[in-house]
Amino acid sequence: MPELPEIEIVKRSLYKMINKAKINNIKINNKNLRYKIHNTFSKDLTGKQILRISRRSKYLIIYFKKKILLIHLGMSGKLLLLRNRDHVVFKTSFYYNLDIHKNHNHIYFYLNNGLVLIYNDIRRFGFFKLYNLKEKDKIPFLMKLGPEPLTKEFNLKYFLNFYKNRKVDIKNLLMDQTFVSGLGNIYVNEILFMSGIKPLRKSNTLNKHEIKKIIFYTKKILKFAISKGGSSIRDFKNTIGKTGKFQEFFHVYGLENKNCSRISCKGKVKKILISNRSSFFCYKCQK
Repeated sequence: MPELPEIEIVKRSLYKMINKAKINNIKINNKNLRYKIHNTFSKDLTGKQILRISRRSKYLIIYFKKKILLIHLGMSGKLLLLRNRDHVVFKTSFYYNLDIHKNHNHIYFYLNNGLVLIYNDIRRFGFFKLYNLKEKDKIPFLMKLGPEPLTKEFNLKYFLNFYKNRKVDIKNLLMDQTFVSGLGNIYVNEILFMSGIKPLRKSNTLNKHEIKKIIFYTKKILKFAISKGGSSIRDFKNTIGKTGKFQEFFHVYGLENKNCSRISCKGKVKKILISNRSSFFCYKCQK
């Protein structure tokens, strides 16, 4: 599943290509996504201009005059852009192989700038939900989200107040979207390695210095990942065809039995399951 850096890259790519464009027509091949697309979806958006494209956590948000379109890509969803004049396809999201199977193209947005925005999803775990602009602060998917990790709100005081009296593993705490939004398995593994903290450590055993390190490396790693175009576990490209490069800088994720990347450490990367997710850490230098 794409995490904050990958969704941020998709948002920026879409902004460059389709912001301010108008939707001329919508073709829906399959309404049965994670949530069934409403019967009035096409009618409500046809003729509307895209005014702004933003991101909240792992959600894309497209603003229209009186409507908001909330998009979640799920496990395998991808947004593609087709240029009509030469049929060039720009890939903006995760995909599992080099071939884009057209039978998994579920929604086509025909734009007045000669581009077609296509939603392709093999597993159909993603969704498109339309809300009135006035309902923005009442959207259930967004209401319970914690602060964005790159904002000032994600700080020591907030951290201490949130986990007070909780004995949850630090890995699960960082994965909790009500605590901090946008983090997923890849980046949490890397953050904890850089912080020198084992993923199974109980959050209430962390001291202030350790918490400061987690906050510092959360912000640093996310910013670095965005600058590198995100992670390409299988294949990820933005609209100008650049592949995400952050995976080249992984210290532990997917590196089971490899030597620890810290020069001073003689340990190896170990893999365990935490809440049914693969977790990677150095058994020696992470405490």
